[in-house]
Amino acid sequence: MRSRIEACGGSDVVLVGVAKTFGVDAIEQALEAGLRDIGESYAQELRDKLDQFADDARPRWHFVGGLQRNKVRHLAGRVHLWQSVDRAALVDELVRRDPGAAILVQVNSTGEAQKSGCAPAEVDGLVARATAGGLDVQGLMTIGHLDDVDATGRAFALTRRLCDELGLRHCSMGMSADLEQAVEAGSTMVRVGRDIFGPRT
Repeated sequence: MRSRIEACGGSDVVLVGVAKTFGVDAIEQALEAGLRDIGESYAQELRDKLDQFADDARPRWHFVGGLQRNKVRHLAGRVHLWQSVDRAALVDELVRRDPGAAILVQVNSTGEAQKSGCAPAEVDGLVARATAGGLDVQGLMTIGHLDDVDATGRAFALTRRLCDELGLRHCSMGMSADLEQAVEAGSTMVRVGRDIFGPRT
C-alpha cells in the first residue's frame, strides 16, 4: 500500500486503515505490519473495540463514518481525529462533549444527494464555528464520486483548493479505488479499507 502512495509522490501521506466490520485480530495484524492509524465508521463498533488494546499498542482511532450527535458522548476523549464533521449541530456537540477535539470538516464536493458532507459554500462558516468553539480544525475530508472519474477529479481539486484557502493542514481524500488520483490531487491522508483488510462480508 505504501508503495502505491509513494509512486504518486505521497511519501508523507497518512495512511488510515478502515477496519469497519473487521475484528481486533485483523487490526492487531495491521498494527504489527506498521500501520498506526485505524478508522471506524460505526460508533458502537468503535466503542466495543476501544478497550481491547493495551495502552502501548493502541492505534490512533479515526472516526470516518456518518456521526449522530447522541453517539459523541460515548467516544469523547477516545478519538484521535473526527473526520466526518459536517453540520453546525455536530460541531456544537463536540464542543460540549469533547472540548479541543481534532476534527476534519466533511465536504460534499461532488454534490451527490445521498452523500454526507456540508456544501462547499458552507465550509468557511463551519470551520469558523468549530474554531471559535475551541476545536482543532486540522483540515477537510471528502469522498470521490461513486462512478465518475472526471467528477472525482473535480471534487478533489475543489477540496484541495478550499484547504489551501483556509490554510488547513490536512486534506483527507482517496480510498482503495481512487487512492492514486487523490494523492496526485494533493491528498495528505487516505482512508483504505478493502485493499488493506480485504473484502467485507
